[in-house]
Amino acid sequence: MALLRIQSDWYIYFWLLYCKIYSAIIWLFGNHCRGTDKARAVITSGIGGQSLGSLHRVRTRRKKTQQYHRTKHVVALARRPSYKRIVMAPGASTAHAMMEDKEKLLAPATIRSRRISQFAPLLIALVGLPARGKSQLAHRLARHLNWNGESTKVFDCSEYRRRHMALYGSHDIFRADNQQGSAIRRQSAHEAVQDAVIWLKDGNSVAIFDGTNITREQRRELSDYCLSDMGFRILFIECVCEDQELLERNIIEILHYSADYKDMSEEEAVDDLRKKLEHYMRQYEPIDAGLESIGFVRVENMGETVTAHKVAGQKESGILGYLSGMRGLPQTIYFTRHGESEYNVLGRIGGDAALSARGQLYARALADYFNAMATIDPVSVWTSELRRTKQTAADIHAVKRPVRALNELDAGICEGLTYEEMQERFPQEFAWRDQDKLRYRYPWGESYIDIMTRLRPVLSALEDEHNVVVVGHQAVLRCMLGYFLDAKLDELPYMNVPLHTIVKLTSYGYKYKVEMIKLPVECVDTYRQQPKNCSINRSTAEALTTVPSHYDTLPSNLWQSPTEAQL
Repeated sequence: MALLRIQSDWYIYFWLLYCKIYSAIIWLFGNHCRGTDKARAVITSGIGGQSLGSLHRVRTRRKKTQQYHRTKHVVALARRPSYKRIVMAPGASTAHAMMEDKEKLLAPATIRSRRISQFAPLLIALVGLPARGKSQLAHRLARHLNWNGESTKVFDCSEYRRRHMALYGSHDIFRADNQQGSAIRRQSAHEAVQDAVIWLKDGNSVAIFDGTNITREQRRELSDYCLSDMGFRILFIECVCEDQELLERNIIEILHYSADYKDMSEEEAVDDLRKKLEHYMRQYEPIDAGLESIGFVRVENMGETVTAHKVAGQKESGILGYLSGMRGLPQTIYFTRHGESEYNVLGRIGGDAALSARGQLYARALADYFNAMATIDPVSVWTSELRRTKQTAADIHAVKRPVRALNELDAGICEGLTYEEMQERFPQEFAWRDQDKLRYRYPWGESYIDIMTRLRPVLSALEDEHNVVVVGHQAVLRCMLGYFLDAKLDELPYMNVPLHTIVKLTSYGYKYKVEMIKLPVECVDTYRQQPKNCSINRSTAEALTTVPSHYDTLPSNLWQSPTEAQL
């Protein structure tokens, strides 16, 4: 009996020990599950609307798939109506809070900046008193933007005002207390802005409103209309002039070229313009960055000092760069092609040929012409890197500057060929070039558009130079003259720039006066008009109809006998 009792006590002892161990295991497992639930509760704290059952189902699925992952940071995505919120585990709570605060601060500014697209049309509104160079700046800027592929047009408020007045009377129309005059000016400004809006809606890039816009109320209304109603970008450019010499020159140009004063005597015009300026000065409110929330550029003395405020955008930045290098000085520029080259005589294009005998005569005549001016008004000379331009300018007593961008159009595989040889070897290329000479690019060569691109820095520099002689080539000079004369792009390839002729450009206001000076040295004619039939199926005779006459070989006495000059 004693032995049985001892065995029974041992069974009870082992049973109690087993139960104790089992309870401990269950307790440890339970604590582990509660810790996991707490972590899951943190993860799902940003998710509204989930039931405990859904969490239980998630745990059940994880148990069934037997997938265990050890991660230091847990990130969950919770969908909201308009955005995804990032909810992080406790270790990242501080960083997350800082990120949320930053988003709250930046969100309003980001929304405002994206309200108007960078690709939206741009309206440029000029601000300032009369005779401060606004019109000159507007047209020079339009010329620059058009050349760079931004279709731009100037809308002059004065021209709209003249439509409402059969004849300009006097300065009284600009008085602040003249209700009828104020109504006409407001209507004129409204019509100019509406035409500018139509221009931009038609798919064009930039419109320039050339008006005074002298009050803050006018500028605020125009800004609100463009930004809120039309969805256009807007940039104000204020022109200020404190240089008395520059101001006097601007006044003289207004008196000479303005349609308002063409029927007045000089004394009447001077008195009327002076009183007109007084009326404007009483009403003028300069742009104040502290009082107006607009983006603007202030140009003082036609580019002497340029100040920018809230200028953003690719177009606006390019405009700011152009205005920073602009100078409003009167200028005279001379353009001439090189003297007749051996390739000109033979009817060949491109190459790096030397001057013919008659070309050398032109080089001496050109030197005599400019050397005679040197004591009064010295010049500087720009040439290409090709030898025919350097030979042409060799005897001119001036500083010479070879510029690679002035090199002739690269004809690629057609370099050194005559038009007859081009038609024989590449009839399809020859026809394509006649169909669109502006955009046609020679195989392995260039097009007129390529020349326009590489001439951009040269033209920007040349706009602020005076008494420069550019000795260049036919295609290059066509582009340069087209820029200064505001020629249409499709007209550039067919501008006639003859050999042995000086083209003199003299600025007046924002326009240029053209003078052609023919020196008495005979030469061939290299001008070729566009043929009527540009089809690739045309005959050889039709393709060569407009090809100018030329020699097949170089005559030894071409410069001696006048009869030999007749081709």
